[in-house]
Amino acid sequence: MTAQRIINAPSLANCAFTELGAQVEELVQGGADWFHIDIMDGHYVPNLCFPVRIVRELKEKYPQMVTDVHLMVTDPMSYLPLLKDNGADWVSFHMDATHFSRRILTTIRDMGMKAGVVINPSQPISVIEPVIRFVDYVVLMTVEPGYAGQRFMTDSLERLDALIALRKAHDVDFLVSIDGGVDYPNAIECARKGAEVFITGVFTVFRQPDSIADACVRFRQTLASAIAARG
Repeated sequence: MTAQRIINAPSLANCAFTELGAQVEELVQGGADWFHIDIMDGHYVPNLCFPVRIVRELKEKYPQMVTDVHLMVTDPMSYLPLLKDNGADWVSFHMDATHFSRRILTTIRDMGMKAGVVINPSQPISVIEPVIRFVDYVVLMTVEPGYAGQRFMTDSLERLDALIALRKAHDVDFLVSIDGGVDYPNAIECARKGAEVFITGVFTVFRQPDSIADACVRFRQTLASAIAARG
């Protein structure tokens, strides 16, 4: 059996913007795997966040890092050429932002990027079934999208079970990403249930008693131990 992957994908929206460069450097030193980059247009969600050019700047300085772009926008298709030109690696979008999810997934892949869809808390897990063979990863929102620092919704664990079961039933191998309110107790439970990508934030990596780099190391070690103990 292949060992379960643990991917720490810190959300850069949780950085102190006046210290963004230094904190990104700490994430790299701590062994973070991906940069999770939220792009919000102020319409799909009532918030604004990073310009697309941050993807290029990160890739130029840290070419070894995976850039994971989460589009919270009303017209995801229009962003794809820019993301490709700026070096995005993985791109996810909300299915209720478009009538043409399969077209967008195909376009992302045709551009050489990995393609993902996002399931909101108000959507059934089954919403992904029509496109399940065209996704490289599925992002399970465990808070309502749009703002950092929210608490994990407790029914998300049951929803994760349903998503893992759906993956198994269709015999597909997309990665499962958990986004929103990730802390140690729920991250351990999600890892034990089969989640692989963790969008970490203020409850695990940022604003912790130790440094950001040390917090990244501690997070990985804790989840690895939890998975090993599961057997």
